Amino acid sequence: MEIFIVLLVLAIVLIIPNVKIVPQAKVYVIERLGSYYKTWQNGLHLKIPFVDRIANVVTLKEIVKDFAPQPVITKDNVTMQIDTVVYFQITDAKLYTYGVESPISAIENLTATTLRNLIGELELDQTLTSRDIINTKMRSILDEATDPWGIKVNRVEVKNIIPPRDIQEAMEKQMRAERERREKILQAEGEKKSNILIAEGEKESAILRAEANRESQIRIAEGEAEAMLKIKQAEAEGIRLLKQAESDGISMLKSAKADDTVLRLKSFDALSNLANGQATKIIVPAELQGIATLGTTLSEVVSKDGKK
Repeated sequence: MEIFIVLLVLAIVLIIPNVKIVPQAKVYVIERLGSYYKTWQNGLHLKIPFVDRIANVVTLKEIVKDFAPQPVITKDNVTMQIDTVVYFQITDAKLYTYGVESPISAIENLTATTLRNLIGELELDQTLTSRDIINTKMRSILDEATDPWGIKVNRVEVKNIIPPRDIQEAMEKQMRAERERREKILQAEGEKKSNILIAEGEKESAILRAEANRESQIRIAEGEAEAMLKIKQAEAEGIRLLKQAESDGISMLKSAKADDTVLRLKSFDALSNLANGQATKIIVPAELQGIATLGTTLSEVVSKDGKK
């Protein structure tokens, strides 16, 4: 009984610690008798005591490493500090464990040397404006170099580019001058556009005033012409009425004179008959007192009728 208890305790002490559960997104690299045996994926596993050992626990998640600034020299001999951020992922746990000593340190040193090589081919201005090119080239070089280590480099980002203090001051002055130049250009363009708009507004206003003045003059001229036409029509109508009245008056005058002449002639005939009679006393009526001028009157009437 005691032997059974001892064996049970030994079994518990030896077996339970060697039961391993590998979590998600991690793998265990197992060595057996000092040599690589296998890679455990997530799940339950049993390790043989004193024979198997866990050589490395590797995460399969993407790893982000922010490396310290590195001194680099540009093509035009300007020394500056550049720090980088590398995003990588372990794709082969065996190569990662046995491929290189201290993989993170190896990646950092490889990043520094690659960065120096790339920056050495660029001038200062190109370095400041070519981050995308630097990132792409570094990612390609690092990804190829870390393949034997079981590492895949997904991204490389240049985080900060810190030039010397005197270069920073010169760049700040240059940027300030450039901003002032752009401000003056924008101000001049704004004033130009404003003057153009004002001139166009004045032009349109003058055109509208001229059109309004012309329209007003046309309306005034049309009104004056219409008024003159009405006046002339009224004058013509008055002249026509005067002529008609004059014609009617002449006709009436002629008729009146003819009647008077007839009466005078008849009176003259009666007077002649009276003179041929046997009367010894002749009384001349008052109407015949102007008989002496009868001939003259008749001649005037005849002459006027002939002219008319």
